[in-house]
Amino acid sequence: MNKDPFKVVLGIDMETDIGSYTDRYEGTRHGTPRLLELFGMHGVPATFFWTGHAAMNNQEMVRAVRDAGHETGCHSLLHETLGDPLFPLPNNWPVCDFEVEGRIKEATRIVEEISGVKMASFRCPRLWGSTKVVNVLESLSYKADASLPLYFYRTMIEPYHPSATDWTTRGDLKLVEIPNFCDLAMESSDPWQRDRDQWPLFRTEGAESFLKKIDGYIRYVTERNVKPVLCLYLHPWEFHPMPQGAIDFGEADVTPKAFITKNCGEVAVRELDKVIARLKELGGIFQTAEELANEY
Repeated sequence: MNKDPFKVVLGIDMETDIGSYTDRYEGTRHGTPRLLELFGMHGVPATFFWTGHAAMNNQEMVRAVRDAGHETGCHSLLHETLGDPLFPLPNNWPVCDFEVEGRIKEATRIVEEISGVKMASFRCPRLWGSTKVVNVLESLSYKADASLPLYFYRTMIEPYHPSATDWTTRGDLKLVEIPNFCDLAMESSDPWQRDRDQWPLFRTEGAESFLKKIDGYIRYVTERNVKPVLCLYLHPWEFHPMPQGAIDFGEADVTPKAFITKNCGEVAVRELDKVIARLKELGGIFQTAEELANEY
């Protein structure tokens, strides 16, 4: 693997349990302290992207994250689809275009009010961003957007200033778009290229498999004379045991795919510990999303 220094952004998406397929915050309440302990042990910063609803319902945890020295960012209002949907999900239509600005503004207001911190970094739920979103973020003076899923677009392999007319290309916005890394060196067999992606391999297959994905990305970009920037996306519910099988909601059951909740809890903590330790050994320089954006 690469031996030259490279940047690492740990992005934590603060939302309800199991990718918002539940209405619960057990992961935020019990998994977040595990992450704070792990990051403190390694002395690395992270960016915690809060939905407005998560912040309102976990105000003490918002302040605990802030007081631990990590960046407080925003993750929309209710983990809704703000941007362009990448693949079909049931009952998950994007919000209307005219709603996007109001929802981001209200989410920003809520997280700022609870944390006492001015927002600088944003991430769209599911990494489903859009040109509309980056223009709204620009108007609100955000510095960083960590929404772009590299596994799907596969062209912008490093942080960049997006275009006001196409967020997936370079342009003149002050906002910095930070792509979420994937393995660009492998052959994909998925129509949406999801097998290139990083998540949730660190806990379902283990640290070594995750590090192989990182190696594939680093080799790909360095061969093109680009300095690697590893942007990760994780969730607090992954670090607390999640229900297995069907989840009863009275009128319906929700049954996540087995891999979604596999090894949540102790295994996830242990494997992320290995990943962070190895990245530090290899020369990884950990920054918040805002710190990275400030360099551009």
